[in-house]
Amino acid sequence: MFTVRCILATSAKFLASLPAWRHQIKLQNRMSTSPHPVAAVCQLTVTPNKEANFSACKQLVDEAKERGASMVFLPENFDYIGSSREETLSLSESLTGDTISRYSQLARKLEVWLSLGGFHERGHDWESDRRIYNSHIIINDKGDIVSVYRKSHLFDVELPEKGISLKESGFTIPGPSLMLPVQTPIGKVGQGICYDLRFPELSLALQRHGAEILTYPSAFTVATGAAHWEVLLRARAIENQCFVIAAAQVGRHTEKRSSYGHTLVVDPWGEVLGDCGGEKPGMVLVEINLGKVSSTRRNMPVQQHRRDTGFYKSLEKT
Repeated sequence: MFTVRCILATSAKFLASLPAWRHQIKLQNRMSTSPHPVAAVCQLTVTPNKEANFSACKQLVDEAKERGASMVFLPENFDYIGSSREETLSLSESLTGDTISRYSQLARKLEVWLSLGGFHERGHDWESDRRIYNSHIIINDKGDIVSVYRKSHLFDVELPEKGISLKESGFTIPGPSLMLPVQTPIGKVGQGICYDLRFPELSLALQRHGAEILTYPSAFTVATGAAHWEVLLRARAIENQCFVIAAAQVGRHTEKRSSYGHTLVVDPWGEVLGDCGGEKPGMVLVEINLGKVSSTRRNMPVQQHRRDTGFYKSLEKT
């Protein structure tokens, strides 16, 4: 298995200034004789400017396809991060709006699968209650939406000593249910979003229904990211014996909002295969060898050793 760690700024000027570096990456891709599919996991610094954000995402998706990726993962809030509640709501769209239409066209044109990690989707009662879903959308290489998972655990946290005060439920509707893992070119992908990472029940449910890869597109705060990001991702990988893919936001988005970064890919043994760092937009390319999932589960059959659900509820009866 090979891992390529790369930092890409989101301007064509920056990319043009590094022709030798780009050539080296292409050579590494061509030199790989592994039959395993490649996932591209992206890191962004979005702003309220939706057009600029789409341009940055498109550039990364184009690069990923050029380097052999069959599926590209974008982080939570890939479409935008607003500077206020009012702006966040006003910029939101439905699934049939312009933003998702453009990504569907991009997937179809490049014949690549997309994981769109957190879309500001207008709720079904938008005209009456003006609230949104935080929606993780998977689009196949024909441009079709094959799964929409709406974030079920909302980030309502007050940490005054860390300077954190966020109440996602003030304008976001919790999703009604989990979604079955999706069969993709890189394996069966189970969908989560950001704060869902802190709830192992979710990942276990996805694993029980066949997930080989868990994905947590995120926009972690700097304080919580530094404290918990990597250890939580590695824990989810180890306990479920799955690959974990976590595309992330990085840097300053607005005057009041910054993200931790460190887009990560972790294997079923808990080894970090790629890390985009905590400073710039970028992308990591990783070959996904599902044989590592099966061998890890065979050698340490954790799921076979798990007791029935009644056993774990036995304390409730005491």
